[in-house]
Amino acid sequence: MMEAWFALLVGIFFTVAVYLMLSKFIIRVLLGVAVLGNAVNLLIFTGGRLTREVPPVIAGDAEVLAGPAANALPQALILTAIVISFSFFAFLLVLSWRAYDDLKTDNTDEMRVAEPVNEPAPPLGY
Repeated sequence: MMEAWFALLVGIFFTVAVYLMLSKFIIRVLLGVAVLGNAVNLLIFTGGRLTREVPPVIAGDAEVLAGPAANALPQALILTAIVISFSFFAFLLVLSWRAYDDLKTDNTDEMRVAEPVNEPAPPLGY
């Protein structure tokens, strides 16, 4: 039952992330990237099972687990992913700040350094 709620929450996170990343404002895109990272982490966490009854510890006289238990590998992967996504978000934040500082806008439609507005259009054919 709990996995169904987590699956619904992951779907909502992915929907919000895609909606934010399709925006033309850089701040919304950055928030979308952060929400997407959280959605992926929650998806991996849900894939590793959500049980609290049995710890993933093998008894001294046994060779395998006695029953179903939460997988510890996805939890370790999520801890690594949190650090990587935070550093990636910090890099994107600095990059967007520098773009805003140079171009005085966070609207991607107005960031026309490579295509100035007053330049003539390129030829349409030869």
